[in-house]
Amino acid sequence: MTHKLNPSAVGCCQNYGCGIMARQYSRKPCCARLLYSMKLVKFNSNMHRIRALFAMLAFLLLTACASAPPKVLSEKEYYDKAKSALDSGNFLEAARHLEDLETYHPFGRYAEQAQLDLIYAHYNSLNPERAESAAERFIRLHPESPHVDYAYYIKGLAAYYADLGLGPRFLPIDVNSRDPGRAKEAFRDFSTLVTNFPDSPYAADAEKRMLAIKERLAQYEMHVARYYIRRQAYVAAVARTQYVVENYPETPVVPEALSLMVELYRYLGMQRHADDALVLLATSYPDYKSFDANMRFNGSEFKEEDRNISSVFDFDFGLGD
Repeated sequence: MTHKLNPSAVGCCQNYGCGIMARQYSRKPCCARLLYSMKLVKFNSNMHRIRALFAMLAFLLLTACASAPPKVLSEKEYYDKAKSALDSGNFLEAARHLEDLETYHPFGRYAEQAQLDLIYAHYNSLNPERAESAAERFIRLHPESPHVDYAYYIKGLAAYYADLGLGPRFLPIDVNSRDPGRAKEAFRDFSTLVTNFPDSPYAADAEKRMLAIKERLAQYEMHVARYYIRRQAYVAAVARTQYVVENYPETPVVPEALSLMVELYRYLGMQRHADDALVLLATSYPDYKSFDANMRFNGSEFKEEDRNISSVFDFDFGLGD
């Protein structure tokens, strides 16, 4: 019996890449192969779905195991572990145990001491931000504690060193040109400590740091004064020098401020004010560099800025006579 070629079978098989077989066989064997291929594809698809389902179940099981609640220790166990870590200098581990103690036993007998130790651990692990936060929290929760002076001290230290990081030590950064906002915060904390707890073992060091902060603030005021001079805002510059003399009289920046004040008043034509500032400078700082051997004033702090547009293009190309 002769098999006839079915045109519709040719079209069907050509669509699936077996047009040659269609010229030799009828439609039936070609379509059987097509159905087999379709079943195989469906089987593979189901296998992929099963594998994905198993992978999802395995992930859920692992997540459930990983999120199992940790074993809660007694308050004393947490504190003993933290104290052991502190004694060995492992401040990060100590902070972790102290935080766990606060979490699971916030009102226990070790709670207050743990909060103090947490301040110490954070500060010594070079984390001043967290130390400051812990100190502020202790002050808020225990304002009448006999150890609250320590919290004020560490809070002040954290703010004190905020502007004195590694950058100014290794990079050409002028600390006096930076906003002293953090230094002012440190001064307030140290001032509270010295005023409210004058007998504190931390009061003496706090007073020394307050003097250093005052000098830092005075230097910043002089930096702003020189900025105003560059902007030709001479009245504003004088106001800054006056602020230094009135508010930071014990700092070594005062003679510089007085000398600049004399020059600015003379430039502004305010001779009487210039004379008053000169008398104060000569009386308080007769050895300042602005005076010569005969006590004549030769100010060199002030230099008028040339802000003409021509000065911007005043270049020297070595083409002179």
